Amino acid sequence: MKRIENPLPMTDDKSVGAADFYFAINATFRFILDRTGLEGLRKYWTDLGTSYFAPVSERWKVGGLTAVSDYWKAFFEAEPAAEVDIQSSETSVVVNIKTCPAIKHLRENHRPIVSCFCQHCYFISEAMAAPAGMTVRILGGNGSCQQNFHWRSESIEPQDLNAIKDATC
Repeated sequence: MKRIENPLPMTDDKSVGAADFYFAINATFRFILDRTGLEGLRKYWTDLGTSYFAPVSERWKVGGLTAVSDYWKAFFEAEPAAEVDIQSSETSVVVNIKTCPAIKHLRENHRPIVSCFCQHCYFISEAMAAPAGMTVRILGGNGSCQQNFHWRSESIEPQDLNAIKDATC
């Protein structure tokens, strides 16, 4: 597959992530959840993955799993307080998030976290992966998880949303 020079779709260099953004996304999730319910929030996340992250999906389509790995490495390098290990093979990319920067920042600042917060990683990433012929499965949450990106296949079981832990303060 073709290697992408800049794996992030941003025009700036994103040299430092803005941790206070986590306050905004948590509040946005709460606002949408309160007004549209869980299915409305999941639709919002899917729409983000499909439309906003379309440039990333295109890069994954062109660059394959190498582009997935490159994207997540660059993404988490720019996020404050992230502790992440990424393993790649010809068949998968495994993103082991030891310390989720969003959950850590929300907790440190005593913000009530939307309980289904961690599900956004599945719905957004699945919508990003699908156009590239891939899928993601997530295990864990509430501050640390494992995200497994694979080529889409009938042998891969559907995501069990119960495998994604609720976030707590």
